[in-house]
Amino acid sequence: HRRVRDNLKGSTTVTGAIHASGYGSSGRFYAGSKSVLGMRAGQFRAGGTHADIKFAVGQCSLGAILVAATAKGVAALLLGDDAEILLRDLQDRFPKAKLIGADPAFEMLAAKVIAFVDSPRGKFDLPLNVRGTAFQHKVWKALQAIPAGSTASYSDIAAMIAMPKAVRAVAQACGANPVAVVIPCHRVVRTDGALSGYRWGIESKRKLLDREVKGGVSAPRRWG
Repeated sequence: HRRVRDNLKGSTTVTGAIHASGYGSSGRFYAGSKSVLGMRAGQFRAGGTHADIKFAVGQCSLGAILVAATAKGVAALLLGDDAEILLRDLQDRFPKAKLIGADPAFEMLAAKVIAFVDSPRGKFDLPLNVRGTAFQHKVWKALQAIPAGSTASYSDIAAMIAMPKAVRAVAQACGANPVAVVIPCHRVVRTDGALSGYRWGIESKRKLLDREVKGGVSAPRRWG
């Protein structure tokens, strides 16, 4: 237990401290961390100060998924192949937060988020609490206006926010989106309709777009 404390003080990530302490499973560690430390791992590392962020890791049709939220709303929805990498990503995004796992009530909320990812044609009715610049928030708001089953180009989004020359900055804002699927950056394509880079993987982007049209038979409609 003392080794866990020491590694948490010196480690740049909670997950790194877990493995340095000899725990083979971060899930097993989080299940027992409160009894070991008197508080959750992230809370200890941050000195018990700063905002609480609850999180849960699971599996969805696209692979591993991590859902994190503050008391104000969903703060991150991360996709990938490796749950450990998603945990490190969360810690790097919120290095001073109290990261709280193994919360049964939150896991029920996370299940609703995962259900939306697996069937994104419905309405996402949970609040968001995402960090970003004023420009990024403009872009993310525009993305949320693209209906399921439709696509828009980066130029379309730039025009929508009345900044037609900011195409590259729009692409960067899409790449910085911390809430996959809910803020649907997967619906943004190149001007010729081809799929462009997607931080969660081109194959995931293809699956999401296919899912949003009937059986993936027809191509998504151009929006706007």
